[in-house]
Amino acid sequence: MPYVNIKITDEGVTAEQKRKLVQGVTQLLVDVLNKDPSTTFVLIDEVNTDNWGVGYQLVTELRLAARH
Repeated sequence: MPYVNIKITDEGVTAEQKRKLVQGVTQLLVDVLNKDPSTTFVLIDEVNTDNWGVGYQLVTELRLAARH
């Protein structure tokens, strides 16, 4: 019973993109590990950019700096 947790920033990911992630990860586990897709769980956590840091900065700050 595989369980995969994907964490992404909450920057406009569509339902279709999430569906593709779930389908793709599930298929990868089927292909590589011969897992049963009916018992494969994929959880997507969307994290606010104020709650995600890279290096010494919040992703929100990094995104703002990249725009300027």
